[in-house]
Amino acid sequence: MLWSLIKIILFVCVVAAAALGAGALLETDGGLRIEFAGTEFSLGPLQAVVALILLVLAVWIFLKLVGLLVAIWKFLNGAETALSRHFERNREAKGYDALAEGMMALASGEGRTAMAKAAKAERYLNKPGLTNLLTAQAAELAGDHKKAEETYRKLVADDATRFVGVRGIMKQKLANGDTGTALKLAKKAFELKPKHEDTQDVLLKLQAQSADWTGARETLNAKLRHGNLPRDVHKRRDAVLALSEARKVFDADQTIEAREAAIEANRLSPDLIPAAVMAAHGYVEQDQKRYATRVIKKAWDVSPHPDLAAAYAAIEPDEEAKARLKRFIWLTKGQAKHAESRMLMAELHMANEDFPGARRALGDLFETDPTARSATLMAAIERGEGAGDTVVKGWLTRALSLPRGPQWICDNCQHIHAEWAPMCDNCDSFDTLSWKSPPQSEVAMPSGLQMLPLIVGSGRENSTDVVIIEDAEIVEDEVKPADK
Repeated sequence: MLWSLIKIILFVCVVAAAALGAGALLETDGGLRIEFAGTEFSLGPLQAVVALILLVLAVWIFLKLVGLLVAIWKFLNGAETALSRHFERNREAKGYDALAEGMMALASGEGRTAMAKAAKAERYLNKPGLTNLLTAQAAELAGDHKKAEETYRKLVADDATRFVGVRGIMKQKLANGDTGTALKLAKKAFELKPKHEDTQDVLLKLQAQSADWTGARETLNAKLRHGNLPRDVHKRRDAVLALSEARKVFDADQTIEAREAAIEANRLSPDLIPAAVMAAHGYVEQDQKRYATRVIKKAWDVSPHPDLAAAYAAIEPDEEAKARLKRFIWLTKGQAKHAESRMLMAELHMANEDFPGARRALGDLFETDPTARSATLMAAIERGEGAGDTVVKGWLTRALSLPRGPQWICDNCQHIHAEWAPMCDNCDSFDTLSWKSPPQSEVAMPSGLQMLPLIVGSGRENSTDVVIIEDAEIVEDEVKPADK
């Protein structure tokens, strides 16, 4: 309110002063006389003041026109001016609008539209670091792999976008199945950004596929160092890689190195069954049976497995059946109720021709967890106790239709493997094989010769086993025509 009053008072004062000044000029004698081209102009005091104001205004307009003409001349010659900045702002606005529309088209799955918008954005912005990336991704989406690779190569030429370009070409090579070139590019991308988790995963997978176990362990350590892998998972996978490295050395007949690598793998992950088996064999070769026994026992208490039993039997290959039974009782007591332990003890009792003991060891396993192996063991027990052919063949017929039980199965794709491997043969996943029962039942035994375990004896055939195998083959011959 006070400020408004002050402004009104000032305005009245200015008007009053102007009126007083105009009155004073009107009462003043004299004036201004101008002679131009033989013509004389006489101006009174007030007219002279008005003429002066108009002259000043004309000079100002003239200077502005001169400035405009100079700006146009500079603009035409390429110099930066207010006019050029105005057009530049308009171009940038149109370019960023086109870039935004291209990103929306890319997100919507419209590859061709995204490529067109990227080209438009490039014309307006002249920023290849932004538009080339959009062009490459849009070309991939549209299926134009040649255009995508060409654009990624442009990104490689710039230090700021080199990693993106290398990674983009790497993905192109992977899609084309060129894993050799992809591995080299993955190593380059890893050098540029060692903390990038996806690059670490791709490099680790490619190194494992190419059996570069040493390089894979280095990459795995980098994942741990940069916080992209929990320590317990790192320990397990490092053991898998160490085991794979040991198997590679073993294949090269370098036994000392193989033993050391296997023992290292078992130390890293004692519950890794293949590592425990290989380490045990290494200790046996060094005549360190006590260490081999400890390794097998520790792994068995975590996860009983037939390969562990076979390795445990190999510690004393020439022992008598009764001695073997006594030694295995110590092995299985920690997991006495486990299915593998019960079937193993049943086999060992049969090797001692103690068929009632084999039945007691097996217990109700067939009712609680029926498998081809448990059915075959029941057939062997029945045969050993003097049952007729009808009973034995009945058990073997059941065995042919039951699942095999636990196998090496990929947790990622559920593919079944005959033996453990560091990578799945079907989906190339790393460290995904687990010893477990398949999700769906399957026909158990392709041949009768596979129905009995391989470790029940000490190198001699058991007469009961021979009879059961012959009966199994007869049952198969009777069942197959009906299946057809």
